[in-house]
Amino acid sequence: MKPHELFKEIDPAVVTELFTTFRDEDREVYKSALTSLAQSRKLRPVFIQKKPVVEQIAWMHKTLMLRGSDMVGEHLLQVWFMKFQQPLLIRFCDGMGIGHNGEGSVEGELPAEMDAAKLTETVDGLYADFNPRIVSLYLHLFNLQRPGGWDALADMLANDGRIVLGNVPEPQIEPEGVSEEAAVVEPEPDVPQEPQEQ
Repeated sequence: MKPHELFKEIDPAVVTELFTTFRDEDREVYKSALTSLAQSRKLRPVFIQKKPVVEQIAWMHKTLMLRGSDMVGEHLLQVWFMKFQQPLLIRFCDGMGIGHNGEGSVEGELPAEMDAAKLTETVDGLYADFNPRIVSLYLHLFNLQRPGGWDALADMLANDGRIVLGNVPEPQIEPEGVSEEAAVVEPEPDVPQEPQEQ
């Protein structure tokens, strides 16, 4: 998936967390993103800045779903993971044997191939210890770091049911002890009502 496609699928709560974190911890990145996205839509940034923060974030999310926003979207995601999701990055790099600077920033060349068994073990650990939506987003983003991605990771993205970016409907659970037949209530036939005496 391209960055704009990720933003179409991503859980809005994760986008809100991303922008809220930038707004609280790195206001320059927030302002730069807002300015770049406004200019890409031929709007004056002040027009967006006057909106309440919730509306600013919703507007930026909507704009990041457009193909022309890919560069800004990928940059935002990379900076957010590098600055605010370091434990996840470190665990992934350590698990895959990828050299990094101690903060999750890859040093040297990315591997040409990924060992499928090692990838499964590493990803299992990430899903056990981190927000699943953020893990899913990171795996998609990491696969963009190399043209064509990695076969083992692409296969996992396509076939692992845990890798869901957005919200999925919760399965409906029947009350215990109620069979499917018993749970079906037949509508009562319309019965003419006797006229009431005055």
